Amino acid sequence: MYETLWGLPVIGYLFLAGVGAGALTVSASVLLRGGAGGFSSKHFQIARYGALLAPLPLILGTGMIIFELGTFRAAIENGEFFRLFKFINLFLTVNMSPMNIGSWLLGLCILLSLAYAYTFLPKDAGPNDDKSELRRALAWAGIPFGIAVAIYTGVMLGAMPARPFWNTPVLALLFLLSALSGGTAGILLLKAIFDHNGKTTGTDAKAAAASKRPAGHSEYLLATSDMLFIGFEILAVFLFIMYAQLTVGAQAHALNVILPGGELALLFWGGVVLVGMLIPLAIELRYVVPALVYHKPYMAPRSVDVIVAVIVLSGGFLLRYVVVIAGQITGPVGI
Repeated sequence: MYETLWGLPVIGYLFLAGVGAGALTVSASVLLRGGAGGFSSKHFQIARYGALLAPLPLILGTGMIIFELGTFRAAIENGEFFRLFKFINLFLTVNMSPMNIGSWLLGLCILLSLAYAYTFLPKDAGPNDDKSELRRALAWAGIPFGIAVAIYTGVMLGAMPARPFWNTPVLALLFLLSALSGGTAGILLLKAIFDHNGKTTGTDAKAAAASKRPAGHSEYLLATSDMLFIGFEILAVFLFIMYAQLTVGAQAHALNVILPGGELALLFWGGVVLVGMLIPLAIELRYVVPALVYHKPYMAPRSVDVIVAVIVLSGGFLLRYVVVIAGQITGPVGI
C-alpha cells in the first residue's frame, strides 16, 4: 500500500488551472490574429467562448487547492473561521519560491481573465465595438499570463528534486501542451453545445440529413490547432520518457511505474496516450485531411466535436492523475 498525500483536489486543481490557462491563451491568440477586427466574425466567436470559459476553471481549481490547505480544512473542522483567510499570507510576501510565484500568477491571471471575459459579455459585442481596444490590450497580457500559469502547474511539481518522477524540465512542457489542448477542447465543446447558427440548411440535403455544419473556418481552425497541440504533446511524452531513461539513477527507476508492467502502465498508455491523445487525433485527422489536402469543405458532425472535446479533456485529467500519483509512489529519495 502506498500513502499519497496529494489526491483529487490537487489533481483537479492542476487540471482545471491548465484548462483555464489554455482557454485564455487560445482565445487571446485567436482574437489578436483575426477576431479583433480582422478576417472573420467566426474567429471573434471562438475568442468569446474561450474568454467566457477561462475564468471558471481557474477560479474553481484555485478554490480546490485552497480547500486542500491544512489551515483551511482545520478552520472548518474546529470552527476557527478566522483561519479561512490565512492563505492570503501567500500574497503578503514576494520571494522566488514556486508556491509564492504561482500564487501571484494565479491571482493575477484570474483577475485578468475576469476583465477579459467582461469585454465579451454584451450581447452585441463585436470585433469593432467600444470595448475593442480594452479587449485587445487584455488579450496581449492574457497570452503570457496564460502560458505562465500552464507552465507553472508543471514547474510546481518539477521543483521537487526528492521526487524523481516529477524532477524533469520536460514536465512543464508536457503540462503546457496539455493545457493548450485542453483549452482548445473546452472551447470546441462550448461551441458545439451553444452555437446553433452553423447548422446546414435545405440547400444541402445530404449534409442536413447527416446533421453536419457547413464549411466553417472557425471549426477547422479549432480542429487543426487541437491536432497540432496533441501532436506536440505526444512528442513531449516521448521526450519525458527518453529524458528519464537516459538519466542515471532514481529518475530511470521511477519511470518504471508507467512502463509495461508498472502499477500505472495501463492507465497511462491506455487512458492518457491511447484514449486521450491518439483516438482524438485520429478522429480529427479524418475530417481535417480532406480539407487540408484536397481543399474539400470542412464538415464535421456536432457529435464528433463533443466526443473529441470530452475525450481530450478526460485525457488531460488522467495525465495529471498519473503524474501526481506516480510521483508519490516512486519517492521520495535522498538529496
